[in-house]
Amino acid sequence: MLLLTVLFLMATAAGSMLLPGNTKTVWAAGRPVAIASCLVEGDEVVLTLQTSSVPASDDGLFYVYADEVYEDGTVGKVAATVKAGTSVSVRFPLSYNTADSNLSKKFLIAMKKGGQMVQVSDEHYITNPEALAVYTSARQDRGIKGILPDITKVSDGQLQDLGVTQVVYNLDIGGICSDPSKADAIAYSYNGKTFYFDGDLVSRFDSTIRSFNKFGMQVTLVLLNDGQNPYGSDLIHPLAVGGESCPSYAMNVAQEAGTEHLKAIGAFLGQRYSGQTGHGQVDNWIVGNEVNARTSWWYTNSTSLDVNVNTYVKAFRIFYNEIKGMNANARIYNSIDQEWNRKSNPGSFLAKEYLDQFNYYMNREGNIDWGLSYHPYNSPLYDPYAWNGPAVWVKNNLSTPYITMQNIDLLIDYMHRDKFLNPNGEVRSISLAEIGYTSAFGSENQEASIAYGYLKAASIPDIDSFILFRQTDEAYEMESNLALGLYDLEGNKKPSYEMYKNLGSANEAAAKARASEIIGMDIDKMIAEKIVWTRNGNGVVQ
Repeated sequence: MLLLTVLFLMATAAGSMLLPGNTKTVWAAGRPVAIASCLVEGDEVVLTLQTSSVPASDDGLFYVYADEVYEDGTVGKVAATVKAGTSVSVRFPLSYNTADSNLSKKFLIAMKKGGQMVQVSDEHYITNPEALAVYTSARQDRGIKGILPDITKVSDGQLQDLGVTQVVYNLDIGGICSDPSKADAIAYSYNGKTFYFDGDLVSRFDSTIRSFNKFGMQVTLVLLNDGQNPYGSDLIHPLAVGGESCPSYAMNVAQEAGTEHLKAIGAFLGQRYSGQTGHGQVDNWIVGNEVNARTSWWYTNSTSLDVNVNTYVKAFRIFYNEIKGMNANARIYNSIDQEWNRKSNPGSFLAKEYLDQFNYYMNREGNIDWGLSYHPYNSPLYDPYAWNGPAVWVKNNLSTPYITMQNIDLLIDYMHRDKFLNPNGEVRSISLAEIGYTSAFGSENQEASIAYGYLKAASIPDIDSFILFRQTDEAYEMESNLALGLYDLEGNKKPSYEMYKNLGSANEAAAKARASEIIGMDIDKMIAEKIVWTRNGNGVVQ
C-alpha cells in the first residue's frame, strides 16, 4: 500500500498540494482536510492528515472520530486528538478483537467551531488490514479454467478429468449462523461477543473445500444473504425487510447487531478457510452476486443508485478488512453483470454506473486492492453464438448495451484507466466468475461458444478466472432455454464436455480445430486480430 493515497474528493477542489513522493491530494470545497493515509502499524492505527491551510477553530485541534459504518458525522467515538497543522500524523490503538476494535470502522476529522463539532474531512477506512494477518497461506493460482461444480460429482474424479483448476461455490452467510441452544453450535468469540455457527453445515463446507484443495483446485466462495435462517435474521438490511422475495438481500450495515454479526462472520470465515487451520483454503471471496441487479440479487426497496452502492460499499469494506485481517493473500471481489448500458430489468442498475459509483467511494474513502468479478454472458442469455452476437446489443465502444466475451476488451481497457488502478498503480484482478453457454439450440454451438469464451479469456493476461456455469443442467433454467451444463439432466456428458476438457490441455489443438470448423473461421485468428462478427436481429432464436 502506498503511504499516501490520491483522494479525489470532488470534481471541484478548493486547493491542492504535492505531498511527499509527489502524490497529489485534492480537497473538496467544504472539506478542507484530507486523510491522506490510514494504516495499521503494529497495534495502532496511524492517520496522516493534510491541508493547504489550517481551518480556524476554537481550540486548534483535530478530532479523530471513529464511526461505525451505520454512523455518519461526528457521532462515533473520539479516538484521538492532535494539534492541527498542514501535515500531521496521529496514532491511536487499533484495539483489535475487542469491543472497541477499529479494524472495520471509518474515520473522519472534525474541529470545534463555536462550541460545535464540524466535520472537515471525508471518511476513510483502514486500507492495509493484511498487516494484521497471522493465518496467511500461499495462493493456489494454477490457471484460469474453472467451473461451478455439481456437488454430486465431486468425489468421482470428473472434475479432475475436466482439468479445471478453479471452482466457485455459494455460501449463504445467514445459513451458517446458529444459536447456543444447538448441540453442534460452534462458539466464536470476536470483538468482545460470542457468536454461534452451525457446526454440521460448517463441517460440510470444510469437507467440500478440503476436497477441492486436494484435487489442486483453487476455491472461490460467493457470499449470499438469503434471509431464510432465523439465526441470521439480523443480517438483512432494514431497507430489504418485508419487501420482494429475492435469492439474496442487502446486508445489514444500518444497525449495530447486524454490523457486528457481519464482522464476526468475515473474521470467522477468513480464519477458518485461510489454509492454516485444517479446514481448507479459500483464496477468493465474492461479496454478493450481480449486485447491480437490485431486485434480482441485492434487494433493497430503494431505487437510488447512491443509496444502494453506499450500502454495498459498507458491507464490502467489512468483509475486505475482516477477511484480509486474517489471510493477507485472500482476494475480495465485487460482482456485476453484463448489462453495461442497458437493463433488461427495470429494478436493476446499469453495470457501468454501478461500477463507477463503487469505484468513486473506494477512491474517496481509501483505495484498496479490490477485485472485479464480471459475468460476460451472451445477450440474451440463451443466445447460442458467443462469437457472433446481435449487432443491436454488442458494439465495439463504451456505449455498448452489453459487454460479452466478444467485446470484453472494452472492460479490460476501462479497468486500465488511472482511476481504477489499485494502490500500487496496477490493474486489478478481474475474475470472470460466472459465464455459461446453452446447448438448447445445438450442442455444436455450445462447443464453439465455450472454446471462444475460454480462449478469449486465456489471451488476456489481466483475466484471472474463467469459471463456467455449470457442470450439470438445471431443470428450472432449461425452461428458459438455458441448458448450460456439460452434462444433461440424466447425467450424460454433452459434446461440450470433451471440448472443455481439451481446452488448456495438451489436446487444445484438436479443440481449436473443432471450434474453427463450427465457427467457419480460424479461432486463433479471430481472437488474435479481435475480429468481432455481429448479426442482425435482437438475438431471439426462433
